[in-house]
Amino acid sequence: MLYLIIVTIVWSFSFSFIGIYLSGQVDTWFAVVMRVLLAFVTFIPFFRIKNILPKQMVSLMGVGACQLGVMYFFYYNSFQYISVPEVLLFTITTPIYVTIIYDLLQRHRLRLSYLLTAVIAVIGAAIIRYDHISSQFIIGFLLIQGANIVFALGQVGYKRIMELYPLPQHHAFAWVYLGAIIVASIGWFLFGNPEKLPTTQLQWEIIIWLGVVASGLCYFLWNYGATKVDSGTLAIMNNVVIPTGILVNVVIWHQSIDWGRFLLGSAVIVFALILHHKFKKLEAN
Repeated sequence: MLYLIIVTIVWSFSFSFIGIYLSGQVDTWFAVVMRVLLAFVTFIPFFRIKNILPKQMVSLMGVGACQLGVMYFFYYNSFQYISVPEVLLFTITTPIYVTIIYDLLQRHRLRLSYLLTAVIAVIGAAIIRYDHISSQFIIGFLLIQGANIVFALGQVGYKRIMELYPLPQHHAFAWVYLGAIIVASIGWFLFGNPEKLPTTQLQWEIIIWLGVVASGLCYFLWNYGATKVDSGTLAIMNNVVIPTGILVNVVIWHQSIDWGRFLLGSAVIVFALILHHKFKKLEAN
């Protein structure tokens, strides 16, 4: 779980960087293409064709297409309709999608205990982040739900691929990023706006940071961590980014916070994690 915690801390900065410096200023598809291209370049030294089955290649590329390509399209466009706090709010359903998709992929009944703790984590995140919602919230909400679903599908799909066809994960993830590049490049070719490229050094620096660190290193560490924990823990950890994202807004951008709601909601998320591990022990016995 250490990998998931490290990535959560890094990703907590991404929301504000995108919302403040890129959204509405840099073309969405260009930002996505550059982000996944830089991530792929980071992993080129580990790219391998030998000893990887065609089924593994296609499956891993499908993970990248969903988790990074399609997800980023939904995610980046949502900032045009809703604020950073609202983006954080609407991501709280991801744990439910993770739990449901994982059980469906394993072709067994839904584990109600896992679903219960995921719902509790969602409640905790809602306590922290529920606030006034803008008039365009429906479009933003639907875009973020699309991002949540494909992000959950990608990380759960990767977890299942590693369970069924294990191989060195640093080799596997080069194929993940290749799949993301294909989808993002098609999106840029069809819908990109070449007149909205980055115009400042800061925008380029943020795109490079998002590509190499937030995507290249952190998506690898997140999916690697996902293979080391059960689906219930993975589901709950998807919402830990909400309180960390709030803290970044408070500390770096000096935004106000309702500390009572923040502490209560964080406690509920921690309670969900503790409760989940108790359920695991009961199942093991």
